[in-house]
Amino acid sequence: MPHTKSPIPPVLPTQEQWDAIIQNDSAYDGTFFYAVKTTGIYCRPSCKSKPPLQQHVEIFPSPDRAAAAQFRPCKRCKPEGRQLPDEEWVLQLTELIQQRYAEPLPLQELADRIHGSPYHIQRTFSRIMGTTPAEYTQQIRIQQASRLLTTTKLPITEVAAAVGLTNASHFSTLFRKLTGKTPTEYRNLSLEKEALLDE
Repeated sequence: MPHTKSPIPPVLPTQEQWDAIIQNDSAYDGTFFYAVKTTGIYCRPSCKSKPPLQQHVEIFPSPDRAAAAQFRPCKRCKPEGRQLPDEEWVLQLTELIQQRYAEPLPLQELADRIHGSPYHIQRTFSRIMGTTPAEYTQQIRIQQASRLLTTTKLPITEVAAAVGLTNASHFSTLFRKLTGKTPTEYRNLSLEKEALLDE
């Protein structure tokens, strides 16, 4: 979700600061911190995360100022000097998946979005949630598909596409694995229940 809560006019990076960000120049660490409006996260200049677009960057003189503008510290470069609790980091991941389940979400994409390493994401998420990020994403997709099957008349292929599963055969297989029914069986059962309630 785009970050729009900064209470003061944004300070844009100078060319020197932007060069330091792009080059991950550790010589500038401590002289300024940059925040990315589209992720709501702030970093050190030396952060190895995927470079942001320049127009999305704001500059802050300290971690406290970035935090006051409601930006969160990067998990990878730890700009505030202390580690974000794993539980809070996993919460950010689940919120991201719930918001973007209809998009392709490979592990590297999740890592880029919340500034972590794929290995640490996989290990930490699995430890706290008892499932992998990929499995959790599939669960959210099937939950949303179940809702669409019972509240709309969309064809099965369109339901699949709406939740990020463009292969209808794979969608049906996954749906049955997680619910015990095919999408058609699930929809028909829901219609039968509605008919009984209407009698």
